[in-house]
Amino acid sequence: MSYTEVPGARVPIRMWADPDGVESAAMDQLRNVTRLPWVHGLAVMPDVHYGKGATVGSVIAMRDAVSPAAVGVDIGCGMTAVKTSLKAEDLPDDLRRLRSDLEAAVPVGFHMHKAPVNLQRIHGLKTADWGRFWKHFDDLAPAVHRRRDRAEKQMGTLGGGNHFLEVCLDGKGSVWLVLHSGSRNIGKELAEHHIGKARGLPHNQDLPDRDLAVFVTGTPEMDAYRRDLFWAQDYARRNRDVMMGLACGVVRTSFPGTRFDQWISCHHNYVAEERYDGVDVLVTRKGAIRAGKGDLGIIPGSMATGTYIVRGLGNPESFNSASHGAGRRMSRNKARKTFTEADLAEQTAGVECRKDAGVVDEIPGAYKDIQEVVSAQTDLVEVVAHLRQVVCVKG
Repeated sequence: MSYTEVPGARVPIRMWADPDGVESAAMDQLRNVTRLPWVHGLAVMPDVHYGKGATVGSVIAMRDAVSPAAVGVDIGCGMTAVKTSLKAEDLPDDLRRLRSDLEAAVPVGFHMHKAPVNLQRIHGLKTADWGRFWKHFDDLAPAVHRRRDRAEKQMGTLGGGNHFLEVCLDGKGSVWLVLHSGSRNIGKELAEHHIGKARGLPHNQDLPDRDLAVFVTGTPEMDAYRRDLFWAQDYARRNRDVMMGLACGVVRTSFPGTRFDQWISCHHNYVAEERYDGVDVLVTRKGAIRAGKGDLGIIPGSMATGTYIVRGLGNPESFNSASHGAGRRMSRNKARKTFTEADLAEQTAGVECRKDAGVVDEIPGAYKDIQEVVSAQTDLVEVVAHLRQVVCVKG
């Protein structure tokens, strides 16, 4: 599928979704974005849905400006996946013990580690320079300085909502580990701090939506946001690395001799400095992954519909982007009113996971069809593997 261009906008809105199938509130948000004078272009992914300020599933290229609400409050949220040497036949019939061990190693929901993780004990950890990373905590906005202890103990934790840690099988029976998480509470507090700062700036008083308030290049407010933004993005990446290291440790203990392939990792709520049409722009991907030519990415579905490993085709029309997942087709509140625990159990049959009221809002029926979402972007990515989960850990 190629994109559809929405008429009547100040700059092109290129949509890899059917405009008639997008809720009106989300379409209003997209048009509001194009009214900002700094916007160079807007690409809309097939998993698009209404969000705060900017839609989830949108890619905004701005000249000399960035909107913190268009990044979202979970700065750096994204995915990590790794293929193991295990095969389906190596797994036990009863996977409850494996799920329990993963939950014991990686705190979920509001839980955190009792003390910061001893990184020396994580075999194969992909990130380094931890001393330098934590040293820069003191450079962040003073409003979050009191949160250092929590930030250290939340490093290597999953969180709740749509975050997950899964054991999956690909089409050839190989076992994968896949996880989805972000910058935890510290990213949220930094985002909310800067969104509040942006709303108060004079140039943001006449915007079509105050949630789209921007910082402008060359100002101290922009410099402060960029500093905190890129630190939070790094926190998110490191958080996923620590969790994946812990999960690999569980697998290594349960199945001695297991080997692990290349780690695949991608942000999907973040800002990057890129160049398109001969113009240097700040690209905000809110619910989208980078899909430059050859880039490996991860596009998850829901608790029972699996995940796609993809390779980017480098389409500049989408600002080298692709969708970040299936995208919700109904709000959490509506999902709770629509579905029951029995529905959840039925829709997650065959998956070792929670099946209680606390995760009904994450039921597969609340999400769009991941196969349709992937099929709508064949000019953005090619499928490398389709994974189906057998264990799903939720907060």
